[in-house]
Amino acid sequence: MTVPCVLIVDDQRDIVRLLHSTLQTLGHQLDIVDAPSGEEALLEASRRKVDMLVADYLLPGISGVELMRKIRARNAELKVIFISGMTERKARDEMLNAGAIAIFDKPIPLADFLDAVERGLGLVRTIFPMETARETEAHRQSLSELLGGFRKKIKADAVFLINDRGRVLARAGDLYDSSMEVSLLAALMGIYSAAFKVSRIIRQERLDNFHVFRGGDHDLILIPVDGSHALLLAGRGLANSDRILQTVEGMLFVRGDVDNILKSLGVTPAAEVLEPAVPEEEPMKHVPPFILEKEPEPEPEVDVDALLAAASRKKKVQDLDAFWEEAVEKAGNIPINPDVITFADAQKLGLKPGEAPIKTTGPLGPTGSLKKK
Repeated sequence: MTVPCVLIVDDQRDIVRLLHSTLQTLGHQLDIVDAPSGEEALLEASRRKVDMLVADYLLPGISGVELMRKIRARNAELKVIFISGMTERKARDEMLNAGAIAIFDKPIPLADFLDAVERGLGLVRTIFPMETARETEAHRQSLSELLGGFRKKIKADAVFLINDRGRVLARAGDLYDSSMEVSLLAALMGIYSAAFKVSRIIRQERLDNFHVFRGGDHDLILIPVDGSHALLLAGRGLANSDRILQTVEGMLFVRGDVDNILKSLGVTPAAEVLEPAVPEEEPMKHVPPFILEKEPEPEPEVDVDALLAAASRKKKVQDLDAFWEEAVEKAGNIPINPDVITFADAQKLGLKPGEAPIKTTGPLGPTGSLKKK
């Protein structure tokens, strides 16, 4: 058995090393050859049969498309994957029309890249395998015939039956560009899982929703089959206003047949009815405690200026009283000065602060005290 040869061509050495080491992780026996330019790639292709070319679209010298055509002149079965930093649709269409099986923008999604390599070389798919362990050949044939017949009737490009992990159970047809198939289906099943949670919250008895993406390479319509599987339809114009209702009705009809096949395989969840998110007998069980607390009554408005003014007056009076009281308490420890009167004497004479002064005949001392006659 011959070992498939993969030729990687890119003038950026870090890209070449990344793709080379990534391919080695697959576990398949591959002859991996590197080249930094189209001219050196042609030299390598003259020495061996190249089964897959992984090339940058913009190479120094000849372009990636020219390189593909020159190698295909020797090997018509060559599979090609392009790596590009260009996002223009015109360049992408040129690569696809030239016969590329996949196109990846930089930075390269490695899971999708490895899946494209396995599909292109016909290797056992380890990145995005078909799940057939629980199916018999008859059931696989039934699903394929069912999806294939529906695709032709609805004039779609592809129909997928996928599970909640984004794995393909059955398919009919291909996407316009299958480069990002792994990432696309994983993202769609993320939407499916979120919709399933919404269905539980609003207490739907059955999954009765669909998701539509209009425009781009395809119109995409995703519709659940049960709690673990969904149908994906891809095609041009399927979501136009004059076709959308007919398309969805057709998917609902096919969903019933797919559901019956899954039940015969024993892979359909036992519970068809969605359980309510909150039990009816305990309607307040899951309500956060703080919502149940009684809201405090609003406090009356306070005149701050009036409070500050009152506090200021009170503080002045308290300070004066405290000063004199403290002075009286300490008077016993102070030597008696015959030239100074006490606070009590000052009160008797009407000299308390705030009262009208009393005329005296004695002079004031150096400290402002009133001397006795």
